[in-house]
Order: sequence, then structure tokens, then C-alpha cells
Amino acid sequence: MGMLAKIRRMHLRDGLPIREISRRTGLSRNTVRQWLRREGETEPKYPKRAETSVLDAWAEHLDSALRTDQHRPARERRTAKALFEQIRALGYGGSYPRVVVWVRRWREQQASSPRRAAFVPMSFELGDAFQFDWSCEYLFVGGLRRRLEVAHTKLASSRACWLTAYPTQSHEMLFDAHARAFAAFGGVPRRGIYDNMKTAMDKVGVGKLRSVNIRFQAMCSHYLFEPEFCNPASGWEKGIVEKNVQDRRRQVWREAAERRWPDLASLNEWLTQRCRQCWEESHHPEWPALTVAEVWQDEQVRLMPCPKPFNGYVEHQVRVSATGLIHFQRNRYSVPTRHVNAILSLRVYPEHLELVAKGVQVAHHARSFERDLTFYDWQHYVELVETKPGALRNGAPFKTMPEALQTLQRHLLRHPGGDRVMTQVLAAVPVHGLDAVLVAAELALETGRPSAEHVLNVLARLKEGLQDGQVAPVETSTPSLKEEPRADVQRYDRLRETRP
Repeated sequence: MGMLAKIRRMHLRDGLPIREISRRTGLSRNTVRQWLRREGETEPKYPKRAETSVLDAWAEHLDSALRTDQHRPARERRTAKALFEQIRALGYGGSYPRVVVWVRRWREQQASSPRRAAFVPMSFELGDAFQFDWSCEYLFVGGLRRRLEVAHTKLASSRACWLTAYPTQSHEMLFDAHARAFAAFGGVPRRGIYDNMKTAMDKVGVGKLRSVNIRFQAMCSHYLFEPEFCNPASGWEKGIVEKNVQDRRRQVWREAAERRWPDLASLNEWLTQRCRQCWEESHHPEWPALTVAEVWQDEQVRLMPCPKPFNGYVEHQVRVSATGLIHFQRNRYSVPTRHVNAILSLRVYPEHLELVAKGVQVAHHARSFERDLTFYDWQHYVELVETKPGALRNGAPFKTMPEALQTLQRHLLRHPGGDRVMTQVLAAVPVHGLDAVLVAAELALETGRPSAEHVLNVLARLKEGLQDGQVAPVETSTPSLKEEPRADVQRYDRLRETRP
């Protein structure tokens, strides 16, 4: 009830004097007189007192930072916590809640403040379901700022999450992310909740009708969980993992962005430790007295047993060129030259490639996500240079040989027929093994005058387990007769009888 209306009723209707009105309302008599003399029927408004805050000296800095963030992608905008740490490093001595309130008011003034949608809170039983989603992050890996696709797998009940970074969102990455997450969780939930990602389905139908990818179905059948897909544009149906994407950007990726990573493997190793650390530090939203790690221990016993990892490769048919190379994602990889012009099966894994001919692996390469590169295995061309030794001198694959073999080659090519001699050494690799040939080459180089005969002689001694100066033991054995002689003294009596 307005104070002015109350005063007018007491004076004009009830006939109370100003002194009594002042006693009942707690206002001074001058204030009561002044309000009664007002012509309008609204209470007077007093100017707001000027308030000073320790943040006033930093208001311009915060305003500039927030205006700059408006031109950045949402994932790269700084949080109130990040701004607080920034100005504290510059000398700010106030508290963190003041910064939070200031940032919230600033954003409310700048935004149109649309009406927020309402959602129904969701609850899951232990071991019932997990949620999966992808996010895009930018980090410095290998000296370059790269775009990374991060797989988020989160148990819907305990809130235990697992992060793995990949270069792309292809099928083999999806399968590997599930294998890593289930191994970390210690089991498999009974359901998996996904959005309508292209790596999981071929076509989205009306309602819940989905045409699921056959390889994705094979993975679900292997781990024995049932996949469920959200309705289009209904990310709230897997809001647990959606929130995980936001939380991890604040907790994990802000710290990761401050570092320089030599390769993707080192980043994923750090993410493994960081995820488990988050389990220990984060409190469960439904049971605040327990951490995520403690609830995960209870959920782990409810999970289905984790089988061996799904063999999640993607297979392509490729043709081998005349130079013994196959092409994949704008890169070239070598194959044994006996398969020239043949069609091989290329099995693509997240970190390596396998080439298979008639069910037998014939080549193996580390996978590269760069472009326009060629990767040789010089042993794939040894069989070819036995018939074409002249190709050894300038052959590109042989520039990748170990240093001992390259040094031996330089020594031999100084002499006539050195290329044929070198082919004899290389031909010994499939027979004796690369390690033995390297040892023999190093011993031959120590003499100062290496030759193929010297290398092969050392290989022969290494095969017999001998060293220089040792003599091979002579094996002696007593011959045995097929028919052992019988002692028969009557033979001599018969000889005596035949004498004249």
C-alpha cells in the first residue's frame, strides 16, 4: 500500500491530526505536511544516492573486454571468472561476486532479454543411460592452431564424463571414442542417447523413424546397448551432455588453450588425467554431499561388462599405382610392388592405415591428416630393385632407410657395380630381419672397406650365434648299422670242415 494514500485517508477521511499521523507512520511532521500539500496523487521520488564501488576503477576495462567478446564466437567468450582473474592480476582487490553481479547487469542491459524456454528436469537410474555429443574446439597442436572435434561421453546418472579429441568426426573416430569411454567407465550402460548425427544414421524420418547406419548398428550390437535419438532441434533431450560441453569449456579447454601441444596423443593423455580430476572436484547436482567420483563408483557395479574394443575401421577399395602407391585423403602411401595395379582393401583407423590383400595384411602406415604428402616404406621396393638395381641410386623410398644402410650405400656406390652389391645387402632383410642387417652393416663399416660379402659373412655368423675369432664347433657322431652283427662261433667250425 502506498504511503501517500495511507496518509490522505488518515487525515481526510479519519480526521487525524498531523502529529498523530507522524507518530503512526514514523515520518516527520514536515514530511506529512509536504505530502498533503501535493496536488498529484503519486508519491514523490527521491534521487538515488551515488554509490561508490571498488569496481568503478575497472568498469571501463570490463566494458571494453565484454564488447570485444561480442565479436567472438560464443565458445571463445570470457566468463566472469576469467575476467575476475584478469583484473585481479592487474591489481583489483575486490571480491569475485562483485564482478559476477557487474557482468550480469551489463549483459542484461545489452541483450534484449527474450523469454527463456521452460524444460522438465530429467532423472536417470544408475547404469541406465549415457549421452554422447561432439563439440568444436581450437588449440595449438604441432605448432599450428588447429580445429579439433571433441567427443563428449557422459553417464546420465553419475555425471562422469570422458573427453577425447580427434581431427574429424568420421566413423572410425566415433567408434574409437566409445571404446575409450567405456574402458574408462568400467562398463557399458543399457542405453545411448544421441542427436541426429550423420555418422550414426543415413536418413531422418517422420517422428522417431530413423535409418541407422549399418556400421553404427554393428557397434551397438557389439556393446549390447540400445541407441535412442532425439527429435530434430531438441537438444534439451540430452541436456546433460549439452551442459557438459559448456562446463568443460570453462574448466578444461580454457586451461588447454594456454598450452602448446606437440601432438594429439599428448593432448588426449592430459585429457585423461583432467577428466578424472574433474570427477574428484565436482559435486553431484542431485546429491551435493557426494562427488561425481563417489557416485560413479556406485554406478560402475550397475553397468554391463565391457567387452573387447569394437574393431571400428572404415573400409575402402583402392588401386595400387605403377609406382606402388595408393591415394587416400590427398596423401600417398606405399605398398609392396608385387601388388602394382591390384585392388586392395584399405582399412582406416583413427591413428593408422592397414592394407589387406585376400585377407592378409600387406602394409601398415601411420595415418596423417596433413595434405599432399607421400609416405614410403623402403622395404616395399626391395623386391623391385633386385631386377632394377639402377633405381636404387636415386630412388625416393630409399632415402628413408636407416642411417647405417644409407652410409653403406654411399660407400658402395662409389665403386662400379655398387648398386648391384647394395641390392644383395637389401635382399638379406626379408631373410635375416632388419635388426640383424643393421648390425652387420655397422660392423662392416667399422672395417673401413665394407662390401656385400663382408655383410653377408657377418650375417651368417650372427645367425649361428658366433662372434669374430670364434670357431664353429664340429659335430661328431658314430655311424649306426641297419643290421647289428650277431656273434656266431659255429661259423669257424664250418670253415674247418671244408678244408681238404
